[in-house]
Amino acid sequence: MNKIIMLFRLSNWITQKQYEQLSIRPNEVELAHLNYLPKAHKPGTPLRPIVFELKHPAIKISKFLDELLRPLFDKISSNTTVTSRTEVIKQLHEWSKHNICQETLPGTMNVMDLYTMMPQIEGILSIRKIRFVVQNNYFSYNGKYDHQVRGGAMDIVKQIKNSDGLYLRYTDDICITINWPIQHVYKQIDRWNKFDQNIK
Repeated sequence: MNKIIMLFRLSNWITQKQYEQLSIRPNEVELAHLNYLPKAHKPGTPLRPIVFELKHPAIKISKFLDELLRPLFDKISSNTTVTSRTEVIKQLHEWSKHNICQETLPGTMNVMDLYTMMPQIEGILSIRKIRFVVQNNYFSYNGKYDHQVRGGAMDIVKQIKNSDGLYLRYTDDICITINWPIQHVYKQIDRWNKFDQNIK
């Protein structure tokens, strides 16, 4: 880990102060501890695995990346993240004024054990796709094509947003309304369930 942090410093990706904060001292680290918390609200009271990593070698770099990326994630996801049930009801009410129709289907989803089952390869590939999008942003101006080398595409999230449906995330639960025929919804749910055998 220290070799990677040193590489970051030598490449001027981090400051000297950040290098000192992120460097690992062998006497301060230990392997993570696995514990379980019962999910009393679920049938059979399944156990949720909790990995305590307070002194894990990667904890400093993990916190650093979270502090770096959290504001960006919060900004991007602000339109789809809700913090209370009241907010869900308000957004559903506003959406329904202009979008509800005979085919509208409401639904909720919960990914079982997402954080402990997230496929690592797919996670890394997703990051590579983000990098590709950021590094391959071209635009036209005055009949000339240019490559954007700083920043990223503006309003890309708004362009992707589907006006036919509503997607909201509350903690680890998802609430959707969609104007699809029911058979399309079942096909999509089937695709999601086949994405990874450990995620349902």
